[in-house]
Amino acid sequence: MTPTLRLLIADDQPLIRRGLALMLGAEEGIEVVGQAADGQQALALAHALNPDVVVMDLQMPRMGGVAATRQLAQELPQVRVVVLTTFDDDELVFEAVRAGAQAYLLKDAEEAEVLETVRAVHRGESRLSPSIARKVLDQLRSLATRGAATPAITAATAPQPHEEPHEDPLTEKEEQVLTLIARGLSNKEIAERVFLAEGTVKNYVSRIMEKCHARSRIELAMKTTHPAG
Repeated sequence: MTPTLRLLIADDQPLIRRGLALMLGAEEGIEVVGQAADGQQALALAHALNPDVVVMDLQMPRMGGVAATRQLAQELPQVRVVVLTTFDDDELVFEAVRAGAQAYLLKDAEEAEVLETVRAVHRGESRLSPSIARKVLDQLRSLATRGAATPAITAATAPQPHEEPHEDPLTEKEEQVLTLIARGLSNKEIAERVFLAEGTVKNYVSRIMEKCHARSRIELAMKTTHPAG
C-alpha cells in the first residue's frame, strides 16, 4: 500500500485553513496532521509532527511564510513546501523559491490543482501556478534566444584574463522541453507531448539545468524569470 501523505497546513485565516484541511483530508492517502496560524507555529508543529508536505501561506503574523520556509529547508530538509497565496508579485515568487519552496500556487487555483500539486511535490516534482508559469515562459523564450542564463559571478567563476566566457545555447528540442517544464508538466507528461521516451526527457531536463545553472526545475524557473545582472 502507498504510505499516507502527512500534511501540515499553515494559514492565518481560519476559514481557509479549515477549508483546506477538510478538502485535502478527505482525499484518499492524505492525512492532515496539523494546522498552524503563523510561521512560528508551523515550524514548531513541523518539528513535532514530521509532515511530508506543508501548504504554506506567505503573509502571516509573527513569522511569514518565506522565513518559515527558509528555516524549514535548513532544519527539516525532507519536508516539502507548497506555497499557496493570493500574491503573484515577482519578488515574492523569487523569495519563496530561494527559501526552498517546491511549488507556488495562487488561492484562486481549482481544488484539483491544489490536490495534484500536493501529491506531485510529495513525489519530488516542482509546480508553478499557470499564471506564474506564463510569466516564466516569456523569460524562457528570451533565454533560449540568447543562450544559457548567466550565473552570479564570483571569484571562482569569473573569467580569467584572455578567457572567453562559455556559452552553450539551448537547442530547439531543449527549448520545447523547457517550455513544458514551465507549464508544470512531469517528465512522463513531457515525453507524451514530444514523443520521446521518459528516460530521454530526463536527460534533456538534466542538460537544460546544467546549461542554466539550476539545481531543480523550480530553481530553473526562478533563475530564468529573474536573471542575474
